[in-house]
Amino acid sequence: MSSSSRGPGAGARRRRTRCRRCRACVRTECGDCHFCRDMKKFGGPGRMKQSCLLRQCTAPVLPHTAVCLLCGEAGKEDTVEGEEEKFGLSLMECTICNEIVHPGCLKMGKAEGVINAEIPNCWECPRCTQEGRTSKDSGERRPREAPEEGGWRRLPPPRIGPRRPRPSAPQGSESEPGFLILPPWAPSRELGGKPKPPLASAEGPAVPSPSPQREKLERFKRMCQLLERVPDTSSSSSDSDSDSDSSGTSLSEDEAPGEARNGRRPARGSSGEKENRGGRRAVRPGSGGPLLSWPLGPAPPPRPPQLERHVVRPPPRSPEPDTLPLAAGSDHPLPRAAWLRVFQHLGPRELCICMRVCRTWSRWCYDKRLWPRMDLSRRKSLTPPMLSGVVRRQPRALDLSWTGVSKKQLMWLLNRLQGLQELVLSGCSWLSVSALGSAPLPALRLLDLRWIEDVKDSQLRELLLPPPDTKPGQTESRGRLQGVAELRLAGLELTDASLRLLLRHAPQLSALDLSHCAHVGDPSVHLLTAPTSPLRETLVHLNLAGCHRLTDHCLPLFRRCPRLRRLDLRSCRQLSPEACARLAAAGPPGPFRCPEEKLLLKDS
Repeated sequence: MSSSSRGPGAGARRRRTRCRRCRACVRTECGDCHFCRDMKKFGGPGRMKQSCLLRQCTAPVLPHTAVCLLCGEAGKEDTVEGEEEKFGLSLMECTICNEIVHPGCLKMGKAEGVINAEIPNCWECPRCTQEGRTSKDSGERRPREAPEEGGWRRLPPPRIGPRRPRPSAPQGSESEPGFLILPPWAPSRELGGKPKPPLASAEGPAVPSPSPQREKLERFKRMCQLLERVPDTSSSSSDSDSDSDSSGTSLSEDEAPGEARNGRRPARGSSGEKENRGGRRAVRPGSGGPLLSWPLGPAPPPRPPQLERHVVRPPPRSPEPDTLPLAAGSDHPLPRAAWLRVFQHLGPRELCICMRVCRTWSRWCYDKRLWPRMDLSRRKSLTPPMLSGVVRRQPRALDLSWTGVSKKQLMWLLNRLQGLQELVLSGCSWLSVSALGSAPLPALRLLDLRWIEDVKDSQLRELLLPPPDTKPGQTESRGRLQGVAELRLAGLELTDASLRLLLRHAPQLSALDLSHCAHVGDPSVHLLTAPTSPLRETLVHLNLAGCHRLTDHCLPLFRRCPRLRRLDLRSCRQLSPEACARLAAAGPPGPFRCPEEKLLLKDS
């Protein structure tokens, strides 16, 4: 609610909290709405900071810090038992002036407020109701208790077309069904169609006239009620008025003009159809009932025709020109293949400069042979033009290390780079890297996941296991890393359980980096070099630097790997240089050389 709608002395609006009891509060996030997609738990950036659309509370309550504006105390409805006493001691927030008070603290005489039946502890306070202030809330409100006399008045239900005179009810009688209860400030049209002036009560001065906005609101409500009552009224009055409609006679002279709709007498005409002023139709002779044409302001624009929805594929791109057109109208003697050989000697910066020369060079420089590797590392964010540029160049190697790429962006990239062979994601968050679990990478040969935070056995299992949603009829359960030859997992919290999954679902590894993994020890080396391990025959490069649990007892196990060419054991505290020297001298089929301490190399 804007501050312009509040009167003088209005209180500050308090933000309501969840009730924690309705169906929306107790359910979980849907994960599909735009608020859920923005959450970090679902891979979004987390900028909106809004709750799920399906979890928006239907009955928000006042915060526990809310107190009465007059007495400064909180709600005390739990200390009494009577309904009236509970209502007098409960906190109520006004939707107009935003003041939170106890109804018992207000001294307004017999004036009553209007309670909102949908939201708890919400009403229109008696002060705003008496002063005639308006609220922009469109919720349905009901009066808590109608005054005895003079507070609310009743109007007969509207009727369309002619009807027979009805005896008026006495003033002291109770309200009958079908009568509209309106407050004293609501305008009423009788006889002449002019609103009555406000009546003066016996207790005080006359009630001030309502504002034009209030009058418009009340007229709109009465219009809506009339439109809802038209089918019932027409069906009930068709039988009683059939005689008068069929004979085509006009209204009788003893009827009051105010009994017609809106206090106007239908104009008499010689033709069979009778019309009112302002383009309103009345009763057509011979018809089954009255026809209604109520002018409710400008008609809404017509809805556009609903077209059939189908996939529209873009037209194929025109083939690239084979020659370079010159300004004189002739073509350059060098063909496109010769220009591409020249462009292959340029770097990314020079290629971008060449793309600005002419349109033909710009199209030629997008050739994927000129972009075998793209480096976007250490960028805070990736913009959509950068992502589309990567997809258009189709690189074989992509470096996204230490970037702020999101899960949605990475998934969008991987689904469009089917020829990607090398992917570097070191230093990214697991929330972004989890996109690998839903992206097919058939040509991937190198995957770098070093120094990713919060990666444990459960996350690595999700990455290594085959996808659960296989196609119908597909019986082969291949993991996502079946074709990967080099895997870098430095700095992760891997255990022996993760290594067993790695041996099972990545059997073609030739290079493995487990450096600075705190849980890798002698049992891990035994798993890698066991007779049942597929890596025993394929492992060529093994990096175990910084693994402090390795001891001298694991060094003889490396003799089981005949193809091992590089073994890095640097920074392993419990390994002695003498034991590494004995391993280098004996080695697998041939001896190793040690350019550095605890670094074993073999010439191929």
